Amino acid sequence: MSIIDELQTALGPDRVLDGAAIGERYRSDESLTGRVLPLAVIRPRSVDEVSAALRICHAHGQPVVPQGGLTGLAGGANAAGGEVAISLENLSGIEEIDTAAGTMTVKAGTVLETAQIAAADAGMLLPIDLGARGSCQIGGTISTNAGGIRVIRHGVTRDNVLGLEVVLADGSVLSMLNKMTKNNTGYDLRQFFIGAEGTLGIVTRAVLKLKPLMPGRRTALAALEDYEAVVRLLGKAQRELAALSAFEAMWQSYVGFNARAAGVKLFDADHPFLVIIEQDDDGSDAARERFEAFLGEALEAELIVDALIAQSEKEAQRFWSVREGHLMGQLLPSLVNLDVSLPIGEIGRYAEACEAALLQRFPGAHVSFFGHIGDSNLHVAISIGGAASEDDLHAIDEIAYGLVQRFNGSISAEHGIGTLKRPYLDRSRSPEELAAMRRIKQALDPKGILNPGKVI
Repeated sequence: MSIIDELQTALGPDRVLDGAAIGERYRSDESLTGRVLPLAVIRPRSVDEVSAALRICHAHGQPVVPQGGLTGLAGGANAAGGEVAISLENLSGIEEIDTAAGTMTVKAGTVLETAQIAAADAGMLLPIDLGARGSCQIGGTISTNAGGIRVIRHGVTRDNVLGLEVVLADGSVLSMLNKMTKNNTGYDLRQFFIGAEGTLGIVTRAVLKLKPLMPGRRTALAALEDYEAVVRLLGKAQRELAALSAFEAMWQSYVGFNARAAGVKLFDADHPFLVIIEQDDDGSDAARERFEAFLGEALEAELIVDALIAQSEKEAQRFWSVREGHLMGQLLPSLVNLDVSLPIGEIGRYAEACEAALLQRFPGAHVSFFGHIGDSNLHVAISIGGAASEDDLHAIDEIAYGLVQRFNGSISAEHGIGTLKRPYLDRSRSPEELAAMRRIKQALDPKGILNPGKVI
């Protein structure tokens, strides 16, 4: 009996797709670098089915690639040839919202936005928020330790996970569905799997932190003359806006392109930097007045040269539409999106050096920058103006990640390593750290069947 037959017998033929039944969408994540379809796609509906599938695969030494919403940009969910994919899309649903504990227990295949809406309906906030909220899944978000736009207040995904259920390579189940903030009982095993990109185990359920939902949100768009002013404004906002929830900086190269593409007019003049500032509050007039006073003081101190305050949710979304830049991928051929992290004070100098080096190598290319800044995260968008060859992509990575190393940064802030960043991991991690990672991998997955070739 083949392994496909054994899987179909154990799980049912409707749970295991093979041959022509495997759809194209299982080929690649959003990096569009996947070249082959998986050997088969397993779509379990319970942790027992995940366990049974991995037990069979482990016995056969069959490599497995976990797949969530396939919104990643590092190739971490792509099959390389001969792997079985385990898609968590049917393992979805919210099991419990505990408002007293401030927790949500949720299955790994649940779409993030679905979980956010359920939390809001219960008067709570799920702090994790990503641009891909409508399609990314909880399990993938945890497995990549995704960041997003609210990190400055709420932290990355890791900071919002209290408990996990994980299936190991041999099919054994670790049930760590803790609901307490304080639980000091030895090794914190959940941390091994958050950000591990499915190389150590497959996340099947999670307990996530919830916070009280604030009734009000203030959004402003500020114009600034240089990066030093951006850093000073960030410091002022962190000191004076108690519930600062977003601080998104955009270089003019990024703003100008996206505003024109979206047909959005923001300020009468072009400014070197624009920053979106958001604060959650109680919705009172006093909160509004404090927010307006903050901006007024920044104008008087010449930290900012102009500002717009959103008067409605629609106007706030207009600001964010420029920041999200959804049209870039359609309008710029072979667009490359890089995600790096640097000390906040070095981000401006890194951007200058990176732009100069990329334009020297690719004259006439589009190079632009935006970032969350308050959490050290910078995104780089590059299009060389035509189809990019493998050599071109390698040159872009060498330039960007070489400079990251020079500025003592990280080659990945929130997108993970996958396959695309694996050759550059030593730019951010020491040989001793990489050796420790390999020992952990060997201990938990001795046959090396879980997401082989990813991360390390």
